[in-house]
Amino acid sequence: MTKQNPLALEAESGIGTDMAVAAGKPKSSSGVGGGGCSAHKPPPGPCGGKFAMGSAAMAERMVLKDLEINGPARINSWVDSMRASSPTHIKSTASSLSANGDDHTNSADWTGNLASALAMFDEILKQSEGKQIFMFSDYDGTLSPIVDDPDRAFMSVAMRRTLRKVAKYFPTAIVTGRCRDKVYNFVRLAELYYAGSHGMDIKGPTKPSKSKHMIIKGSDGSCIGGNSQAVEFQPASEFIPMINEVYEALMEKTNSIFGCKVEHNKFCVSVHFRCVDEKRWSEVAQEVRSVLKQYPKLRLTQGRKVLEIRPIIRWDKGMALEFLLESLGLDNCTDVFPVYIGDDRSDEDAFKVLRERKQGCGILVSRFPKNTNASYYLREPAEVLGFLRRLVKWKRCSLRTQSSQ
Repeated sequence: MTKQNPLALEAESGIGTDMAVAAGKPKSSSGVGGGGCSAHKPPPGPCGGKFAMGSAAMAERMVLKDLEINGPARINSWVDSMRASSPTHIKSTASSLSANGDDHTNSADWTGNLASALAMFDEILKQSEGKQIFMFSDYDGTLSPIVDDPDRAFMSVAMRRTLRKVAKYFPTAIVTGRCRDKVYNFVRLAELYYAGSHGMDIKGPTKPSKSKHMIIKGSDGSCIGGNSQAVEFQPASEFIPMINEVYEALMEKTNSIFGCKVEHNKFCVSVHFRCVDEKRWSEVAQEVRSVLKQYPKLRLTQGRKVLEIRPIIRWDKGMALEFLLESLGLDNCTDVFPVYIGDDRSDEDAFKVLRERKQGCGILVSRFPKNTNASYYLREPAEVLGFLRRLVKWKRCSLRTQSSQ
């Protein structure tokens, strides 16, 4: 089957956003004027599977739909959308969770329909029986706590130690909106896959794994994966000069707004307003809008107290997940069980891919109920740590049992 172009521009003019009311169809890529993106396609996987298109994630009702930078939308609408996507979060306390993540029975603060991934751990293992688990995770708010200064979003020593053990037993990838190099400097584990800039900058492990998970055997004994170090993909390289210009312009425009921080993530730019007085959020929105009016090939998305400027290409965390599976020859194979853990709206693209594939599971990290395509929840990074520790413990016990037989 012929693959669709994952990099088709999503609009002829103006800048759409992912501030959507609910999941919708992507804008048509037909009739795009001159100067469009070149059609870089990911290499076909050994399984020859279809490389499905990503789609917009489900979002809260208050979040704006199809806001255009050059359209008539009022700044007040932007600010309302910024508030809707940035709920006030209760800070974690030491008493909220035991060190091994076992305190999952007290779910009074969760009123959604999802079950705890810790409480349903055995069910998840049952679903993955006879399959190769492939771990995917966001970084901020998932492996590390959300902090006021994004440059200080360090993961704990315990999390790094546990993540190294996870990667020993399972292929493991970090999929983040951050610059890939920056996240690598936070994590410093060369045996992981890294997908930065919302999956627009992907690279496989630079350190050979000591485990055998890179050569994956199917139920019939055939090899269905390998050569992880060959994985490298940058679908938006031609946008780098444009992103550089926008970064410089936003640095200058927001310089006088106390607490506003502009972060260069190579293929996207993040404008953090977490430390900005809410009375000045409209100024942040005004400055971002004034800059983006000049760049019709960029779009605006938003996360937890952050506005993100990205190229208008059909590429997101869900497509990055599929690319990694396909690169290892796992795209159309039933012997793989992807687990994706994330806390941000951008992670919904990955959750939706797994739900549509009816394969693996998505785990939302949140202390508050949300509309989501995930199957389970964890409340905070401490619970993520508990879940990963249990996964490692289970795998070790499983291998010991096999070796003794």
